[in-house]
This record gives sequence, C-alpha cells and structure tokens, in this order.
Amino acid sequence: MAKTLTMQVMSNELADALMQGAVAKAQEMAVPMCIALCDPSGTLIQFRRMDHAALLSVQIAQDKAFTAVSFGMATHEWHDFIKDDAPLLHGIVHTPRLVVFGGGYPVKVDGQLVGGIGVSGGHYSHDMEVARAGLAAAGLSV
Repeated sequence: MAKTLTMQVMSNELADALMQGAVAKAQEMAVPMCIALCDPSGTLIQFRRMDHAALLSVQIAQDKAFTAVSFGMATHEWHDFIKDDAPLLHGIVHTPRLVVFGGGYPVKVDGQLVGGIGVSGGHYSHDMEVARAGLAAAGLSV
C-alpha cells in the first residue's frame, strides 16, 4: 500500500514564461487582463492584474485556473460536457469556483498535470487566446 504520493508542480521558471507570454499577447491585443497560475492543488503560484483590468476579473482568472487544474480540462470544455445533461447544467454551475466558459487551461509537462492558467478581462475568446499564447511561449501545447 502506498502511503504517500508525489505531485509534480510547475516551477517558478515555467510560471514566469507562461506569465510573460500571456502578458505579451494581452498587450498586443490592447486588452488589460488578469492572469492567474496555480499548482495542482489550486493554490496560486503567480498572479498579475494588468493596469486597468476589471476588478471582477481578478477572481474569475483565479477560478478559471482552479477549474482547469481541478479536472485537467480546459474551462470551455465544460459547456459541451454539461449542455445536454439537465441535472448537471442546472446544478453544477452553482459550484463555487467552477467556470464553464473559456480562458482556463490545464498546464501539462510531458503529459503530467503541473498546474493551471486562467485569464480574464476580455471576451472569453480573447481570454483563451491570451492563455494559449502563454502556453506557447513556455513551449507547451494546449
């Protein structure tokens, strides 16, 4: 019987690369964003609220990162997962911190879940672009 588990966690170096790539894309788009990075337990590793980013986006970005790492799937995938299941559609969306629209992605290194990235500040499609740019800048795929 195993008595402990080993958890892989993104390094600060990886978090820096993710953040820099996401911020650069948001600046290119001229959309102020909030960007959150969390470890596999959902604990915040890094956070940036760009100048003029909406106050409401602070928590939404963190919740997107939390949602993505909680199930190892992108936040936008939740909609398709629940849309045809009435009990889930009307019930699970009331779960605290669960976000079911785009902008959150799991961060995986060599197939291992090491954290999550969440972006909020624009339309969710813009948030998704910024998060994907962060992943790409760090040499990771979606």
